[in-house]
Amino acid sequence: MPKPVIGLTTSRMRNLARLSVFGTNVPYAKSIADAGGIPILIPLSLSDADIDQLLSRVDGILFTGGYDVDPRWYGNLPHPKVMGADADRDRMEMHLVQALINLGKPFFGICRGCQVINIALGGSLYEDLAELYPGKIQHDNHDHPRNYLAHTVDLQCSSRLSELLSVGAFGVNSLHHQGVNRIARGLQASAMAPDGLVEAFELSDYSFGLAVQWHPEELQEHASMRSLFQVFVQACLPDGSQQKVEES
Repeated sequence: MPKPVIGLTTSRMRNLARLSVFGTNVPYAKSIADAGGIPILIPLSLSDADIDQLLSRVDGILFTGGYDVDPRWYGNLPHPKVMGADADRDRMEMHLVQALINLGKPFFGICRGCQVINIALGGSLYEDLAELYPGKIQHDNHDHPRNYLAHTVDLQCSSRLSELLSVGAFGVNSLHHQGVNRIARGLQASAMAPDGLVEAFELSDYSFGLAVQWHPEELQEHASMRSLFQVFVQACLPDGSQQKVEES
């Protein structure tokens, strides 16, 4: 059976020669490949028409992590704590979310990817949790290894995520300073942090539309985190269907 081809969003960065390149962290691509998919990187600077044509040739999209989205996309003023906003990436990904959903193709969002999807569908963010979300736990743990389990999340019992993982609560890594404020209409919160912050959501009545605020690609030693990629890749098969994944 042919493997599904899954597009990965990319960031603009510089290599050792100080040349501008498009790329993403290796664990995203490796997690897709290990789950049975073929990852391809989507460069920035594509026109909306090019994105639409590309979507006809991929079976699903993984929205990867990265720097912050410009707050003007959700109606807020620029904020001093917003870091590394890339207007080209913001534009591309906003169009990509809408076009992807119009086609009904599967998607999976991680960290920034979670935030982008929420914004594209009409939601908003806290630009900086430390400043704007009183009583929050520590969500920005960049001073720890990327697989450090910083806190637990509680799954909502009525969610597809709960059905897929067959667990109630589990530990996650946490590498973000922003988070979901107003969740977009049509999205259902499926996991919450101990401080009440939305840590995952899913698109209601959709084939496969899931996003998480943590980084499961950095937690592949845990069966439950591998299963997130496995069910996503399975959903990207032409006849894919989501099956319950048991913790092992």
